[in-house]
Amino acid sequence: MKKENNVTRNVGDLPRRLTRAQAAAFLASGQLPPSKGVSQQKEKQLVKGNPKRAVSDNACLPRKKRAALQDVSNIFCETKGKGCLNAPKIQSKKGKLDKAGPSGVSKVLKEKSLPHSGLRPEDATCSVNNANNALLLLISQKKDVQMAAAEKSGVYELLNVLKGPDITDIDADFEDPQLCSFYATDIYKNLRIAELSRRPYPNYMETVQQDITQSMRGILVDWLVEVSEEYKLVPDTLYLTVYLIDWFLSQTYMERRRLQLLGITCMLIASKYEEINAPRIEEFCFITDNTYTKEEVRKMETEVLKSSSYKLFAPTTKTFLRRFLRAAQASYESPSFELEYLANYLAELTLMNYGFLNFRPSMIAASAVFLARWTLDRSSHPWNPTLQHYASYKPSDLKATVLALRDLQLNSNDCPLTAIRTKYEQEKFKCVAALSSPELLDTLF
Repeated sequence: MKKENNVTRNVGDLPRRLTRAQAAAFLASGQLPPSKGVSQQKEKQLVKGNPKRAVSDNACLPRKKRAALQDVSNIFCETKGKGCLNAPKIQSKKGKLDKAGPSGVSKVLKEKSLPHSGLRPEDATCSVNNANNALLLLISQKKDVQMAAAEKSGVYELLNVLKGPDITDIDADFEDPQLCSFYATDIYKNLRIAELSRRPYPNYMETVQQDITQSMRGILVDWLVEVSEEYKLVPDTLYLTVYLIDWFLSQTYMERRRLQLLGITCMLIASKYEEINAPRIEEFCFITDNTYTKEEVRKMETEVLKSSSYKLFAPTTKTFLRRFLRAAQASYESPSFELEYLANYLAELTLMNYGFLNFRPSMIAASAVFLARWTLDRSSHPWNPTLQHYASYKPSDLKATVLALRDLQLNSNDCPLTAIRTKYEQEKFKCVAALSSPELLDTLF
């Protein structure tokens, strides 16, 4: 009898949580463990125990009760008792949060977490971090919500009217993600700044180079046009190649015997940057009749990269030409390929002419569109309000560039370099090289 009481007393002293072995022993002996936990005195002793002591199966700490899990989306709840914040209150304070910015959200939130902030007592368990995340999410989604609301209410039509009655919004197509319509304006603003900081010196032939002339540079570019056609390179590769050549020559003295080596090296670098499948070094060596070895090309590649501080990107004429052609064809019912080919032909003619380094790439692109429109259609002014809005140039700003570009088109100087003209005399480019522009009137500017 004493033994049974002893066993019962020991069983009653056991904690509420048992191991599988202990449970199996109790079942085998026919004694079940108590349903209630340890006494309050035992619990106090366990809580006041050594905190550094490891918790074993025979000394389980009491668990804290958790509140019922409600909304885990960190977004303002629609029904009462499911959210962390009072949505109407927060929306009424939205102006202050917008002024605070992302960095000041935490500070504003702490100030608004006082008793008069609109937080409900039953939501006191929500942390400041969760509320901060909810506010950041609301701010990040603010533009998307406004855009969707504007599309439904026809605000975009109103914005077009505010731009001007004759200005067409070329960034209104938000369905094509490749156009980056929402960011296009900011992208081209940054490109206009970059074209000023990454320009080669327009007078490096007179100040830096002594063994190279302007005609040698033109012959090199004319030959590189043929190479790009041979390997079917994209136009951006050719523009970047010429830019890297001018950038290197404006900083480093170069002998004429190594000028061709510089040309194929810059095209190799530009191909790696622009092309999906760039030609190999052996192919560039072969096209020079193995005049240079692979080791010489690699050494020159290192020099070019160091001179540019490994900053290969620079906005070229081709970069802005795409934008301005889109603005020029905004009023057309269908795209005009002839206008596109003619503008590209005029822009590529400037690559061989050293004097066009005095003009910005964006100005050359705008002038190419101006002259191409005048060549194809003389019934209306070639520069409409939409082009002036997106190019940020007035006709008077383009007068000198357009006149110089027309001389190239008419080949007034009898230039013997014909690679670009031969390229655009092909049928696939609609033979735009055979076109000539009429006399430019002073009233156009």
